[in-house]
Amino acid sequence: MALFSSLTPVFVAILCVIIVFLFRNSSSRKIRSKEKTSAVGRVRPWVDEDLQDDTEINSKDNEDEGDWLDTRGEEELHHVSYSPLRYAAAEMLKRSEKFYSLMNLRRSVRFISPEPVPKEVIDNVIRTAGTAPSGAHTEPWTFVVVSDVDLKHKIREIVEEEEEINYKQRMGDNWVHDLKRLRTNWVKEYLDIAPYLILIFKQTYGVLPNGKKKTHYYNEISVSISCGILLAALQNVGLVTVTTTPLNCGPQLRSLLQRPANEKLLMLLPVGYPASDAKVPDLKRKDLNDIMVSM
Repeated sequence: MALFSSLTPVFVAILCVIIVFLFRNSSSRKIRSKEKTSAVGRVRPWVDEDLQDDTEINSKDNEDEGDWLDTRGEEELHHVSYSPLRYAAAEMLKRSEKFYSLMNLRRSVRFISPEPVPKEVIDNVIRTAGTAPSGAHTEPWTFVVVSDVDLKHKIREIVEEEEEINYKQRMGDNWVHDLKRLRTNWVKEYLDIAPYLILIFKQTYGVLPNGKKKTHYYNEISVSISCGILLAALQNVGLVTVTTTPLNCGPQLRSLLQRPANEKLLMLLPVGYPASDAKVPDLKRKDLNDIMVSM
């Protein structure tokens, strides 16, 4: 009896620890459950699953192993000689200065003209974006080009509905304030006006004609590089755009455009000529010494 009495405080302490652990674990599950809930009238959390980089996650962990392509038996690619143009030092300097001057004129333009743009030009700039490097040469990108008036308007409705919630409820005061100085808000008239909307999707994995799935390594990084080349190609032909990441719109836009489940929306670009009355913020770029470290 004395032994039991002496051990009672120990048992009580252990019991208290267990109760606290169970309570905290239960509370944590409830919080996670609430964060995932998107019931009507309840604001969804500030999370855009389409923009989460799942590159490092092996999709095979959650899929039937038999559905995935085993590439270990594939033959090695044939290699060919490569001899690109080589310029004299003076010509290199001249070309680098000229290209910098061209790209330094690039601005995010929200005032876009409805004037038609030759479709062949759009085809070529997307071909150019498709020259980007990609992990294991999987080319994990899909560019959806929309010119249909009704479809553009439906895209605008989806984007504006979510963006209004973003501005009013999801985004913090500092974020909204920082955007206010740039005179931006959730109204996206250019989505109706621009002759083309280019929606860039990252393919989280590939699907072959036989139904097998193929791993796409570093898919988000690869598609992001492709987007950068696309912006340069648009600037090169005298067209303008504004990079938009339609947060929390991905699933709706993917459904609207009838894109498969393996594609996640990364970026939306309205494309066209600048409007005659277009204005942009008078921004200054960082000096070279502020962005480059020479060692």
